[in-house]
Amino acid sequence: MLLGGCGTTVNWAYPRSPSLALAQPETTTVGALFQKAVDQHPGQSGFALLREASRASMARLAMADLAEMTLDAQYYIWEADTTGRILAERLIRAANRGVRVRLLVDDHYQTEERDLGVAALDAHPNIEVRFFNPVANRRWRTWSFLTDFGRVNHRMHNKLFVVDNAVGVVGGRNIGDTYFDVRPDHNFRDLDVAMAGPVVKDLSASFDMFWNSQWAIPVGAVVDKRATERDFMARSKRLSERISDAGYPYPIDEQMAGLSARLVQIRDAFVWASGHALVEDPSRVNTEASGTLVAEALLLRVRETERELLIESPYLILRARGLDEMRQLTSRGVNVRILTNSAATNDVVAAHAGYANTRKKLLKAGIELYELRPDIDMKREWSVLAGKSRAALHAKALVFDRESVFIGSFNLDPRSTAFNTEVGVMIDSPEIAGQLGAIMDEGVTPASAFHVTLDESSELLWTTEMNGLNVQFDTDPGTSMWRRFVADVMGLLPIEDQL
Repeated sequence: MLLGGCGTTVNWAYPRSPSLALAQPETTTVGALFQKAVDQHPGQSGFALLREASRASMARLAMADLAEMTLDAQYYIWEADTTGRILAERLIRAANRGVRVRLLVDDHYQTEERDLGVAALDAHPNIEVRFFNPVANRRWRTWSFLTDFGRVNHRMHNKLFVVDNAVGVVGGRNIGDTYFDVRPDHNFRDLDVAMAGPVVKDLSASFDMFWNSQWAIPVGAVVDKRATERDFMARSKRLSERISDAGYPYPIDEQMAGLSARLVQIRDAFVWASGHALVEDPSRVNTEASGTLVAEALLLRVRETERELLIESPYLILRARGLDEMRQLTSRGVNVRILTNSAATNDVVAAHAGYANTRKKLLKAGIELYELRPDIDMKREWSVLAGKSRAALHAKALVFDRESVFIGSFNLDPRSTAFNTEVGVMIDSPEIAGQLGAIMDEGVTPASAFHVTLDESSELLWTTEMNGLNVQFDTDPGTSMWRRFVADVMGLLPIEDQL
């Protein structure tokens, strides 16, 4: 307790000023770029899938570089790696042009060193940074987490990027090398969606709701001393120097014409359709006010499914209610197909343990189950090493009857359902559903996934194809005996509610 009393603590009474999204986005260059198309499709929004990491990265950079009035970014994780530094430097460039930048980051992965770096960024007069639901004691974070578990166990899992309240990106990607195919050893199969039109205003309203909530704490409230302009200049210089030596695989210094061309390409690829945002309220931090807005909305749509439900979720832990809903679907002839991580691709052993406890139940419920292979071809051409890196699934998406889709940050697990805040979009478009369905079909081919089934003795089998030959495994493929042992032990622990 004495140790917990030492170190920097959050000043909960720290002053903060409310702010809102830009009221007239059509007055900006980006807004005007999309407004004509918006006017031609009244009541509809434009959507474009960002499957390739290069396209997802360049879309964000182009948006940041073309921002004129506002830039809002909300993320669960913002890594201090090459990708994180490049995008942070783009925020600074935007702020230097007079753009109001609001950055809201979940506090879960913050450290004292990161606090100082973010505080320096916040020292720019046009940049404001807030942490969502921070731990009270910054030095003794673990102690603070344990003694205030009921509050800080609720995290902001949202991933959102909006420029001038005119164009936005939502999906599974946090900001970091792993999410954009930049690491040579480990990269994610992930998915975002770019959008314009009324749905962007809904997303901006959700950002405002979080930003102005009592749980969004200014960075000045968590550091002993506010950063100065000198601190900002020093950090900014170091940031630029590290970026110049980065050797990033994508072009990051395009001229304005090239940036505009990228957004025009995205705009011209838009599918216009009805769509709306699904957002969990920040009041979920208060357990007494906890709701399940996103989960319940998805459940209602699942129940309306008539023929086919396709799911990609990196973490898959369906409890009794979820399993019962799946049984009801399959019992009336709906084909339910799920792709999730295998033991070899799951980056959280505890999450895999929770999922492994349900595998036989899923199969007995009539679900067609697939697990991602770690050696799939991610089609990265910029590096021989990257092309051979270990894959993992991070996309979170559902396709209903190939007529509508959900894309966002929501995992099919207890944490997304009961603890985290989440954001995503529901899109009612057979064209988008067809595009995403094709991507998901590719993900379950023998070259990409293990097909999990039960043998005659109700034991698990993993079937795939290697070098043109059909191959079967009777234990989790690509794992050591030790990893399987650890997962088995974790599966015995009563921690399913926290996964």
